[in-house]
Amino acid sequence: MSKSFATSVSPWVVTADALAPFRLPALARPQTDPRPLDYLFDMPDQSHGGLDVHLEVLLSTAQMRAANQPAAAILTSNAKYLYWTPAQMVAHHSINGCNLQSGDLIGTGTISGPSPAQLSSMLELTAAGARPAMLRNGESRGFLQDGDEIILRGKCMRDGYASIGFGSCAGRIEPAEAVIAASEQA
Repeated sequence: MSKSFATSVSPWVVTADALAPFRLPALARPQTDPRPLDYLFDMPDQSHGGLDVHLEVLLSTAQMRAANQPAAAILTSNAKYLYWTPAQMVAHHSINGCNLQSGDLIGTGTISGPSPAQLSSMLELTAAGARPAMLRNGESRGFLQDGDEIILRGKCMRDGYASIGFGSCAGRIEPAEAVIAASEQA
C-alpha cells in the first residue's frame, strides 16, 4: 500500500551503463536466511548486482516553510542495503507472467540500513509513532501531517568517477478536503 500512497517519481533517468561504476556485491544474507530459489540466484548478480546509491530524506513542514527554514534531513540510507538486487526484483516479477515492458517502474520498498540512523520510514524511525522524531525547529513528528513535504535525494559517488545525482523528488501531503475539492472542479 505504501508505494501507492503519495508517490512521486524523480525527473531524472539514469541508465544502467551510467551506474556501472557504482555496482558492488549484493547484500550478504544472514546465515539463517534460506538461499534464494535458483531463478533468483546468479553468481554474477551476487558479485556485482548491488548498487551504491546514497539516499537522503528531508522533511519540510508548513511551519518551516512559513519561517523560511530549510528542510531538515531526517533519514539517510544506501541502496546497497536492498535485500534483493534489481535483477532479482525483475526476475521475481516476470516468473509469474508479469508483462514487464521497457520503461516500467518497480518500487523497491523501504531501504533501511543496519543502524538506527539508517531507518528509512517514519514508521520505523518513530517506532510506529510511539517515539516522535524531534525537528530542529521544535516540532515533532510521529507520522506525516497535512502540509508536510518529503524530499528524496539520491547520489552515486566513488573516487575516480564523476558523481551522478538523481535530482530531488518531492511530494507534499495535501489535506483530503483540498484534494477532493480540486478533483470536483476539474
